[in-house]
Amino acid sequence: MKRSKLNAAGFLLTFFILFSSCQSENESELLSISNPDPVEVSTFTDTTTDLIFQWNQVWLQLDQNALGMRPNVTARALAYIHLAGFETVVHTLENYSSNENRFRDLQINQSRRAENIDINIALNACYAEVYDHFMINLQNGVGSQINALKASLDAQLRSGVNSRIIEDSQDWGKYIAEKVIQFSKSDREAERQILEPQPLSYEPEVSDGYWTYSADEERALFPYWGKVRTFIISSDQTTSIPPPHEYSEEIGSAYYNEMKEVYEMNNLAKETNNEQLWIAEFWSDDVEELMISPPGRQLSIANQLLKQYNVAADEAIILLMKLGFSLNDAAVSTWEDKYTYMVMRPNVYIHEFIDPSYQTNLYRLVYWPNPSFPGYPSGHSAFASAAAGLFIHQFGDVTDFTDRTHEGRTEFRGTPRNFTSFSQMAEENAYSRIPLGVHIRMDCTEGLRLGYEISDAVNSFNFSQNR
Repeated sequence: MKRSKLNAAGFLLTFFILFSSCQSENESELLSISNPDPVEVSTFTDTTTDLIFQWNQVWLQLDQNALGMRPNVTARALAYIHLAGFETVVHTLENYSSNENRFRDLQINQSRRAENIDINIALNACYAEVYDHFMINLQNGVGSQINALKASLDAQLRSGVNSRIIEDSQDWGKYIAEKVIQFSKSDREAERQILEPQPLSYEPEVSDGYWTYSADEERALFPYWGKVRTFIISSDQTTSIPPPHEYSEEIGSAYYNEMKEVYEMNNLAKETNNEQLWIAEFWSDDVEELMISPPGRQLSIANQLLKQYNVAADEAIILLMKLGFSLNDAAVSTWEDKYTYMVMRPNVYIHEFIDPSYQTNLYRLVYWPNPSFPGYPSGHSAFASAAAGLFIHQFGDVTDFTDRTHEGRTEFRGTPRNFTSFSQMAEENAYSRIPLGVHIRMDCTEGLRLGYEISDAVNSFNFSQNR
């Protein structure tokens, strides 16, 4: 989405410049990331979960430093990466079967798998391949961490293992990666849009209250993403609810009051540096090279939960695949609705009808005040509940979870926050967009509803062998 004002000083923000970079002056700057050290010593009793955890930690560093992916391409990448992980080990999962018969164009020849496979070696090989393919436009040299982690884990995993098993396991992991990558390429709509995320061919309809752009850098981002492949539930199948308040410039109208709420909450948070500003910046995840993406934030939470609950490998693999599917499908339905209803951003309305000097609380971190897509429904909100619904299904809603995604960061307010339920956490994430100044309340409410609808569909989907 937006590039960091702090990390890219002197450059005019563009939302998606696919092949530009802002290099750090020294290698130590690469470690100014949103997550703990990817090779930290863990306490997992399951060595496969530990391997998955370490790969997820590296993914979060790649996500922060990838240009032109967030949030749609990021969500899509997670879906295919964790589909590949699932397919690599599905033959070991009780009551689960390959997705080859569920998804057209996913073609896997199970006879290619040797009789004796070391799952960890196979997963390590698979992850290295799919990470390298799906994580694009990496800045600050972080792409080297893919090969570095693969080599480090290979050295550990090969010890004492027969050379034939090593070769067969690596071949299987690479084969699955190749087939999943091939499957992703068959979605020509997504492949085309990734190359042209802000198509010049798209011009938004002009009407009172409609979102539009004021400069080429702000042109519509992924306006056709509603046509991209989904895994469980399509945008035609999700419920699409029109905005509850019609556009109005009349003081005291419901629409005006929602805009005024943003203005007042944004300014109060800024002026008093209160908890609302902490919440706004804690959940922002808007800024490339400074923070991870909104879908990536949900992977960060999932990875912390793997450790907190000491999740077994089979459960981790299934949860991550479902998470990828849910986030991907949330991006598709949300963006379909955004470009259907074309609700403007509060920044534009407030400047014209309330206060021409208004600045969002996001603006100090970026060079461009307006996200380059319509506001309704909120993507942050949809991603939050698309993930929370899965966490609730897996662990129950009641929890004692502290999100440490941004622990130690000083560029913004990233101090860890504690939650007693996953639904509480999702709600705080969603409504954080109001004090940040970039969404009105109805955007967030609808995003939350839509995300839960999608997570419900994923939780209800039958992945069993008997399907």
